[in-house]
Amino acid sequence: MFLSALRASARLIPRMGAAPIGVARSVVRPALMTRPLQMAFSTTPRPQATINQIRKTGLFKVNRKRTKAKISETPDLEGCPQKSGVVLKVMILKPRKPNSANRKAARVRLSNDRIVTAYIPGEGHNAQEHSVVLVRGGRTKDLPGVKYKCVRGSHDLAGVPNRRNARSKYGTKRPTE
Repeated sequence: MFLSALRASARLIPRMGAAPIGVARSVVRPALMTRPLQMAFSTTPRPQATINQIRKTGLFKVNRKRTKAKISETPDLEGCPQKSGVVLKVMILKPRKPNSANRKAARVRLSNDRIVTAYIPGEGHNAQEHSVVLVRGGRTKDLPGVKYKCVRGSHDLAGVPNRRNARSKYGTKRPTE
């Protein structure tokens, strides 16, 4: 296989004594062929292509595609969509520049005994120490090191009260009218 492809690519490379580059053999007049060779040819023989040159130019097909293993953005979830955990501490974090606010977050010990910092979305919350919460992946861009979010309306963490839009993201029931 390899040798047959190498031989086929060697046939594509011009040899010494061929017609000048860019000129077909039938176009060259016999009078020009009888004259001594001038500037059209180099007197040194043309080097053969190396195997690496053939491989790079695509004359010989080599499968060069290598897929990189994707690094998980939420390694502490161990491939699970969510994990439950117990709140160790509720804290208020300051976002990085240029934002200014007080972001609510919690240190959570997951069911696999890993401790993570999880953001608590929405206005107000009832999370306190020893509350059981469900943690999902998803970083908060302006809080360094926070790669997880608590799921509102699940376990001990209540949904956001009086929420009208995007209720499913904040665990709010449909209001009865």
